[in-house]
Amino acid sequence: MDREALLLELQKTRRLCHRFEDIIENLPDTIYVTDAQARTMRVNKAYEELSGLKREEILGLHMGDMEKQYISQSGSLQVLKTGQEANIELVFQRTNRHAFICSKPIYDENGNLEMIISNSRNFEEIQRLEERLAAAEQLADKYQAEIRALKEQFLPPAIDMVAEDKKMLDVLTRAYKVAKVDSTTLILGETGVGKEEVAKYIHENSSRAKQRFVKVNCGALSENLIESELFGYEKGAFTGASKTGKMGLFEVANHGTIFLDEIGELPLDMQVKLLRVLQDQQVTRIGGTEPVKIDVRILAATNRDLLDMVEHKQFRQDLYYRLNIVPIHIPPLRERRNDIIPLAKRFLDGLNQKYHFEKKLSNLAYQFLTEYSWPGNVRELKNVIEQAVIMSEDNLISLDDLPLIGYGKTRTFQPDENVNLKEVLEQIEYEYISRAYTHHNSVRQAARSLHMNYSTFERKRMYYAEKYPGAASR
Repeated sequence: MDREALLLELQKTRRLCHRFEDIIENLPDTIYVTDAQARTMRVNKAYEELSGLKREEILGLHMGDMEKQYISQSGSLQVLKTGQEANIELVFQRTNRHAFICSKPIYDENGNLEMIISNSRNFEEIQRLEERLAAAEQLADKYQAEIRALKEQFLPPAIDMVAEDKKMLDVLTRAYKVAKVDSTTLILGETGVGKEEVAKYIHENSSRAKQRFVKVNCGALSENLIESELFGYEKGAFTGASKTGKMGLFEVANHGTIFLDEIGELPLDMQVKLLRVLQDQQVTRIGGTEPVKIDVRILAATNRDLLDMVEHKQFRQDLYYRLNIVPIHIPPLRERRNDIIPLAKRFLDGLNQKYHFEKKLSNLAYQFLTEYSWPGNVRELKNVIEQAVIMSEDNLISLDDLPLIGYGKTRTFQPDENVNLKEVLEQIEYEYISRAYTHHNSVRQAARSLHMNYSTFERKRMYYAEKYPGAASR
């Protein structure tokens, strides 16, 4: 190797040494290094702050003298006595502060003791963090208790529904008020948000709860059968009709509730007849002449924009206003993310009980669930959990077991014979840790958002900060 190459290598080594010096100096934990004879070689800034000692006072000082003057006991001296790692609690005399100390022996390539490295974390800081964590947990428990109390006060659990997000709690509060009257109610929301569940909730909390709840999917009935299904027919009303006639679904639901799902799919001619039923509270069977009085609570639901349909002459305006006396809009799952994990756990618990499994979702899987956009809403979430439970090989359901889930958009991994799986997984973990830290600007909050232990999150964050420069500041 020529002189120029040696100089470049020396400069590189010096830069690396400076970097390690900076890391040691700026660590939140204290660092204390002694030689094989227990003489002080190196301390960092955190040690000076915790002990109240300046490095100029103690560099070269033997740990026996440190015990006499500045500290209650020495981990380095215990290492020299036992030849093993030592864990102690000591008190710094100058500041009267406590710390947990871990002292480890470092050996050279020949097996001879070369140095002893001790590090510690401020005991008082740990206590403060534990107190803050306990206070936060107490506050969280208090909020959960208040939510449960509000549910019990305003939302009697007539049916078992998950509603932890404020937006969904507001929906159920409105639904509970509506349940106490007989006003026609229009339930709006995207496909899969739970419109039928809210309709059942209204019925179960109404004075009609002991009567029938009849669901009609208006989009599933063919045009030539809708009228006979809804209003019934007399014997011999048409070719193929039953000889005894048949009650329509409105009559079946008498004194109870009829739920007209996908009301936007109802043909215009049937809209006229439905309007007449709403106005007169009576139906006339096909082939019949005598109207039948009915006492039915009508709930309707749609995922379509009925006002837009009214403007385009696809839905009758008078029927729209008859149905829309008390509207209830259910927000999509992506707008009530606090419901995602409770719903996922509910579905998971139900499937475990049904199939006698003991499956759990990994923290990263939960994180993906909360970040996915859920175009299919609750129905899609339920299907994803069921498929993952059935198809996963292990009891811990990993991110790879979740079908059709991606971060913002579906990730596509192309097979590569040279791929380093550990590196790929590290890059994904690095991305999530750096995103969480950037978003929360707090290690504890970021760790909690990823369902990670605080110390594990911080250790991994520092690891990736070194491996991928810029990670800690993202």
